[in-house]
Amino acid sequence: MLKRLLLLSLLCWQFVPAQDYFLEKYQPYAAEIPTPEDYLGYGIGEHHTRHDLIVSYLEKLAEVSDRATITEYGRTHEGRKLVMLTVGLPKHLAQLETYRKNQLANTDPTTPNTATDQPLFVNLGYNVHGNEPSSAEAAMLTAYTLVASNHTEVLNYLAHAVVFIDPTINPDGRDRHTQWANAYQGSPLNADPQDAEHNEAWPRGRTNHYWFDLNRDWLLAINPESRGKLNWYHQWYPNVVTDFHEMGTQSTYFFEPMKANGSLDPIMPKENYGELNDRFAAHFSQALDSIGSFYFTKELFDGTYPGYGSSYPDLQGGLALLFEQASSRGHVQKTAFGEITFPFTIRNQYVSSMATVKAAVANKAYLQEYQHRFFSSAISNANKSKIKGYSFDVPNDRNRLKAFMDKLLIHKIKVYENQQGGFTVPTAQPQYRMVQSLFETYDQYRDSVYYDASAWSVAHFYNVKYRPTSKLSLGQEVTDLNGFIETPSLSASEYAYMIKGSDYNVPALTHYLQSKGLVVSTAFKPFSAQLSGKTESFPYGSLVIAVPLQKKNSEAVFNILKEGQKRFEIPIYAAHTGMNVSGVDLGSLNIRAMRKPKAALLIGEGVNSYEAGEVWHLLDTRVHMPISKLRTAQLGRVNLDKYNTLVMVSGRYDLSKKEQEKIKAWVQRGNTLITLAGASKWAIDKKIVSEILITKKKDSTETQVRKPFVTASEHLGRERVGGIIAQVDLDLTHPLGFGYSDPKLPIYKNNTVWLKPSKNPYATVAKYTRDPHIDGYISKTNLNEFMKPAASLMVSPLGGGRVILFGHNPNFRGSWYGTNRMFLNALFLGDKIYNPAD
Repeated sequence: MLKRLLLLSLLCWQFVPAQDYFLEKYQPYAAEIPTPEDYLGYGIGEHHTRHDLIVSYLEKLAEVSDRATITEYGRTHEGRKLVMLTVGLPKHLAQLETYRKNQLANTDPTTPNTATDQPLFVNLGYNVHGNEPSSAEAAMLTAYTLVASNHTEVLNYLAHAVVFIDPTINPDGRDRHTQWANAYQGSPLNADPQDAEHNEAWPRGRTNHYWFDLNRDWLLAINPESRGKLNWYHQWYPNVVTDFHEMGTQSTYFFEPMKANGSLDPIMPKENYGELNDRFAAHFSQALDSIGSFYFTKELFDGTYPGYGSSYPDLQGGLALLFEQASSRGHVQKTAFGEITFPFTIRNQYVSSMATVKAAVANKAYLQEYQHRFFSSAISNANKSKIKGYSFDVPNDRNRLKAFMDKLLIHKIKVYENQQGGFTVPTAQPQYRMVQSLFETYDQYRDSVYYDASAWSVAHFYNVKYRPTSKLSLGQEVTDLNGFIETPSLSASEYAYMIKGSDYNVPALTHYLQSKGLVVSTAFKPFSAQLSGKTESFPYGSLVIAVPLQKKNSEAVFNILKEGQKRFEIPIYAAHTGMNVSGVDLGSLNIRAMRKPKAALLIGEGVNSYEAGEVWHLLDTRVHMPISKLRTAQLGRVNLDKYNTLVMVSGRYDLSKKEQEKIKAWVQRGNTLITLAGASKWAIDKKIVSEILITKKKDSTETQVRKPFVTASEHLGRERVGGIIAQVDLDLTHPLGFGYSDPKLPIYKNNTVWLKPSKNPYATVAKYTRDPHIDGYISKTNLNEFMKPAASLMVSPLGGGRVILFGHNPNFRGSWYGTNRMFLNALFLGDKIYNPAD
């Protein structure tokens, strides 16, 4: 009987008017408000709706109804609008600014709860993964219902809540998928799971323009979509936030509660993932039961990582709610229980949207009081700790420090100058739980299998050295970063200019100068120079621009450098002599001219699009340097000699023997191949290089211990490295280590590629330390048998060229400022790496 109900609900939309399938419950509707079908010219679910049409429909609602207004909170990389439709009774919309200020005051523990006499704020967020499209269609139905319905239930919701509808969090990815699904839509529809409609081509629509997963970006705030949403969020602090997704076609529907939080002592109040989740779950089950939909809870997913749309609001005094709908991956697809249709998936999301509003209104007073208690408990929790703050500084790299400070400020974390010349974040502040997320590290967990990363102490992402403190010496609060970096005025020289190699923006400045036609040299040994009566130290990797050796005159060189300093906020020093106080002089053989990179990146089916996008994003947005993206399917026809550097990220490279030999021969001609994580394993497995992986020793006499079948995923999952932070020892004298001042460096590891240190004593650039664990879950086997003896970065000579093998991903999620430099050194200095043993 239950299966029959499910089949009927899957198919019934075909036998009733399409709009009634969704909207019948909330009649009557205002006749002057256009339905989605009226506006689009087709029924919801008949086609996938482009983002611009979704936005224009919401704009139409705001135009014709006094219940709605629409605002733009940002633009995507591709220029698409990010919009928020605000729905409420006219009298509430007229008072919205007052309500907003009261809501902000409610997050201040020093003030009484001021938000209890006003509507609740509910934020319905949809379609953060572009190829999980059902929720954005449901957003239009929800918007229409709340704007046009005069049903007593809807009017009651609006009497007690203002609803903010974010229809498409990832417009670029959505439109990539929409184009695919509509382009391959058949007539009649084709339910064959193998049909092209249900199998997008690489990179697929899940991710944004640079192939980032925006549902991991709330904490890291790298992309404009996330930054716009965070800026909006901290103006409103909604009490309830939804996060609508899709999952595998053979599944059903998921809503919270999730599986138990993986942290041993979660910083999120138990009241959030216990009491509140249970209150809302009752409403979701009732709503889905009423339409015959099946669902599950608690088995999958976790909110341990604070950067999801379903976890970040939990750390801001709200309730975040995850929904996962089995996907039709097109318009209709066969499953084990019959056919699942696009309209059916939309209906579940729509019903859950309305149930969310209903549950929020039913718990209005509780939610408002909970939000105030949440921020009050932040202060009381901080006061119980011996740690009263975290002090830090990055004295030799203001741009990296600025990037870290930006993360503090976007999350509304208070930070102050301190008396030691650095900065301090006090713990006793409303955002204490975010302070914990950015600074605290853990090595004990109640779980060993994570849906995502188990380590996210953001200070380590930026290689920021910090220390907890029990005493505070706070100076002026830092509230914005305008003028944060002050560069001295550049004076002209007819002889040379010098730039210290330690700044994060050195590679970007190098590329800028090279693109303007200047020859840039780098220091392979440090030196100190007397400049304006002061001795300045220039470490490994510092830049030298010798004026007489340029093809441009001294005035042109000066103007280029002046503009470069302004763009990249790096001090540039004018030198009038080649004789230095100590170290090498400017004419030394250890001051070597740099080759301009001509870089390419392999992309396409089988390649890890996340890692490829991170490389592209880094070079585009920070170095402002183009990289040619070469599809693996075209590799046989590509002229590799146009490039001197090739990047391969993790992935499954189904290259022919001839294509493998083509890459190997190209390297041997004097070029540089850079392999990240899984690609390093590929290079070793395919004998491109003569290096070795550390693998588990097989014992033919070993007797397997019998284990229960049901525990297989848990036992096997423990040996995955889902994402931890570990420490390596870096050779600061190696070109790949240029720009670093401390050999102890945190890196991010989320794979099981373990590189055996090279037999060449000069080739292992970074090796894990004796006690490498910093943060996150790793099994004892992986830690002791694999990580501790392994290298994380090494160089393997190959003919006249070299392969630079990373065992980790130095560009993870666009956030690892601390390890980006190693990757950029590989691009800019790869040709300078020779084999001293030859």
